[in-house]
Amino acid sequence: MQFTAKMIPLAGALALAFAGAASAQEQVVKIGHVGPISGAIAHLGKDNENGARMAIDELNAKGVTIGGKKVKFELLAEDDAADPKQGTAAAQKLVDSKVNGVVGHMNSGTTIPASKIYADAGIPQISPSATNPKYTQQGFKTAFRVVANDGQLGGTLGRYAADKLGTRKLAVIDDRTAYGQGLAQEFMKSAKAKNVEIVAQQYTNDKATDFNAILTAIKAKKPDTIFFGGMDAVAGPMLRQMKTLGINAKFVGGDGICTEMMANLAGDALGDGQVVCAEAGGVEEAQKKGMDAFKAAYKKKFNADVQLYAPYTYDAVMVLVEAMKKAGSADPAKYLPELARINYNGVIGKIAFDAKGDIKDGTLTLFTFNKGKRSQIAVVR
Repeated sequence: MQFTAKMIPLAGALALAFAGAASAQEQVVKIGHVGPISGAIAHLGKDNENGARMAIDELNAKGVTIGGKKVKFELLAEDDAADPKQGTAAAQKLVDSKVNGVVGHMNSGTTIPASKIYADAGIPQISPSATNPKYTQQGFKTAFRVVANDGQLGGTLGRYAADKLGTRKLAVIDDRTAYGQGLAQEFMKSAKAKNVEIVAQQYTNDKATDFNAILTAIKAKKPDTIFFGGMDAVAGPMLRQMKTLGINAKFVGGDGICTEMMANLAGDALGDGQVVCAEAGGVEEAQKKGMDAFKAAYKKKFNADVQLYAPYTYDAVMVLVEAMKKAGSADPAKYLPELARINYNGVIGKIAFDAKGDIKDGTLTLFTFNKGKRSQIAVVR
């Protein structure tokens, strides 16, 4: 048959029809991520977001199908600036955008209030890093986390401070956030059970830069260990001021200070072996090769090192999608039951949830710093 100019409109119409049919077959699945992309701990929020973005890009490159339909994943990233009010606003924005699932938030203080908004909308939420026990104690069927909680984290650190560091006189500082306060309470509970005397308890906030008054008061009590419940952006300057005041106590904290950035923030005040911290997660020897490969791929993609929880946001996205695949649907109501009973082997190891949404058999990794570099002490359960 001879092709004529008159056929061009028909050919165009057919091409559009085929394109429309193809796009109709491709389902768009929106996954939200929320973290502090601005403010003092923006480096940690961006790290989390990068982990989620890495997972989305890999999934799209693979060409995932759900329920027989090819899927295109979109990441809707929001900034909560580690502020509870901004966190709930971001959560509502994602709900209004009809996301199929959420990975976040990073901080307990934003995760907890946002969780009610997601629960009311029936949207599954996996936090990669919120550790306050209250998050999963609210009874929301949509709330999950892939890290150990503060009960495990604070308890382990408290026992370590008593048994391994020989702590007998303890001073405690927290930043009054849901994370910092909750972690400090669990640490003190564990330390007291080991007959450690708490000689001082002081408070600051997550934006403070001057700690001379509280540190001077603490110095008079002569503690051998100071515990800080808060983030690296505060801990770094605090260590500098401890050095200026001649306070030589051990400095113990949770995952918020257990970052690669701590060396930059504390500078030469970060003495070898002085700081002990715990990350609410960690890989045992069997997963080490996979984690090393992830870190290398992350470095290549973003030209930056993993700060803390990027592997956890990466796995959280993968877990959401695995539940969707098992359910044959990205509809939250349909895949939520599959998410609750998921059994997934990720970069961080085995991921399965208990009845509350907490990770089963969560690991903890203890670290210290030597010559400005974070070094692992042990992985414990």
